Amino acid sequence: MIVLAAATSLTMAAPELPPLPPITRDPQVTYVDRSGAVLGVRGGRYAPPVDLAKLPAYVPAAFIAIEDRRFYTHTGFDPVGIGRAILDGVSEGRPTQGASTITQQLARNLFLSADRTVERKAKELVWSIQLERTYSKKQILALYLSRTYYGSGAYGLEAASRRYFNKPAARLSLREAATLAGLMKSPTNYNPIQQPEASARRAALVLDAMVETGAITPADRAKAMAAPLKVWNSAPTAPAQYFVDWLDAQRRQIMPQPKQDMVVETTMDMALETAAADSTRAVLARYKSQSVGQAALVALDGQGRVWAMIGGADYAAGPYNRAVTARRQAGSAWKPFVYLTALEAGRTPGMAVIDEPLTIGNWSPQNYAGGYLGQITLEQAVAQSVNTVAVRTADEVGRANVAATARRLGIASPVNTDPAMALGTTLVSPLEMTQAYAAFSNGGLRVAAYGIEKIRTNGGQVIYQRKAGPQARVIANPALSEMNQMLRTAVASGTGGRAKIAGYDLAGKTGTTSDYKDAWFAGYSGGFTTVVWMGRDDGASMGRITGGSAPAELWRGFMTVALKRGPAQAIPAGPAAPVLAPPPVEVLVPVVEEHIEPAAQVPAEVPEDPPI
Repeated sequence: MIVLAAATSLTMAAPELPPLPPITRDPQVTYVDRSGAVLGVRGGRYAPPVDLAKLPAYVPAAFIAIEDRRFYTHTGFDPVGIGRAILDGVSEGRPTQGASTITQQLARNLFLSADRTVERKAKELVWSIQLERTYSKKQILALYLSRTYYGSGAYGLEAASRRYFNKPAARLSLREAATLAGLMKSPTNYNPIQQPEASARRAALVLDAMVETGAITPADRAKAMAAPLKVWNSAPTAPAQYFVDWLDAQRRQIMPQPKQDMVVETTMDMALETAAADSTRAVLARYKSQSVGQAALVALDGQGRVWAMIGGADYAAGPYNRAVTARRQAGSAWKPFVYLTALEAGRTPGMAVIDEPLTIGNWSPQNYAGGYLGQITLEQAVAQSVNTVAVRTADEVGRANVAATARRLGIASPVNTDPAMALGTTLVSPLEMTQAYAAFSNGGLRVAAYGIEKIRTNGGQVIYQRKAGPQARVIANPALSEMNQMLRTAVASGTGGRAKIAGYDLAGKTGTTSDYKDAWFAGYSGGFTTVVWMGRDDGASMGRITGGSAPAELWRGFMTVALKRGPAQAIPAGPAAPVLAPPPVEVLVPVVEEHIEPAAQVPAEVPEDPPI
């Protein structure tokens, strides 16, 4: 009562009040997918300011009815409301608003903490009065709708509308508007995702209040409650946050200090991202008993556009992006770089090779099954992921040349050249591997992964437009066609059998490291490449998880959806004749040993890939 009396005195006496602190809002950067669906927001906490003129009339009316019925008549605080709260209290289930006006709530959100002290309440009233003197009622209401927290990480009406209903606020239905207005009492207790029944009851109370204020008719209320409420049970953009984080770092290099809200148009397809996330969750759950902890997936087309990116099992548990940042041993997924080098040196898929015991220095590589197949073809060695043949081949063609091939195709991480390198002891990221394999899928062209197509203002002014340059030719025939045929066989009848999808031209390679610490499947169709990694963050062993098991299943689950979203394409054969002009920089430059990393000591454990 003391605070109320003081505020009333301030209003009546109209004293000189201190000026309002500046109302600031950092620019937001909104990331959207290929169709314009919002993937995520970075920068300022709050959504773009609300334009009341673009909202259906019932949207602001819902908030006024439940939060502050006398909003348009009071001067910042509501003596009637305060008196009622003091005398009667506000109980759960009543359609009346509390003691704090919309202006008071705005003052608290803008300038004050949530502390329940007399001093804070007094400041709140002072700032409320000053807000009313400085701004119009419409401006105050728009600020309030823009600055309120709606739960589930959504600040502002626009963010809440997209979070819960995947639509702009201008398209909210009456029932949806009542649901969001109901959140003001408690974003946790009335969250439509976590508390759907409580949310529905609260929305009904809001609609009752709207009937009482004359904002809607009883018939409107009945129709609104009869309509089904379609809520996004989980954030549609949640899996895309790894991708958004990756792009936001790049955006900061292009435009480090934005002066206004911006929209970044990306290469992502949200339908494919969702399919990737669904497949990842399903496979991880299926193999949980075998200590599979994490997974990563990258999918891109032949030009380098990233269509999907999964950086881990759960972004909410930690934003560490394993698709981009984590570097793990590649295992036998590395072997195509060995065999491509051999094919370019004149070997052929049908050439006879011997799978037999081999010793280089004091190291003797072993096959996964422990035995030897004797005389086989190079193609069979790839399909069955024979370790001894890969090691012998790398030794014959030169491990430095294999390293050059890997770098030429897009491997940026340091490449070791010790005898075990043929078995994938080099540490690489899933993104690197996807770039490298993409050259097999697109006719032999170098690929650099990217995700930003355009940056524009909210008004549509283009600030940045990606300009695609020519792609360097890094693989030519006959090696390209021969490599593709060998990797087709690896899927059709080799270790990658679980990745087969009937009716599609597919190729790929499994990868499994020693003690089952890492498992990979890298595969592609015509012009579309997807790489999957699975393992544990602590580097511990999984329970006999091979590249041909869980990763191949995850890959197949995702690609089954991806291949249906576009026309099926055969893997291109590439140019009919070798390219005479060398590609720039990375391609086929003379390699000398001093330019290669010194040979590391051969690890005690050597990656082996199973023949299953």
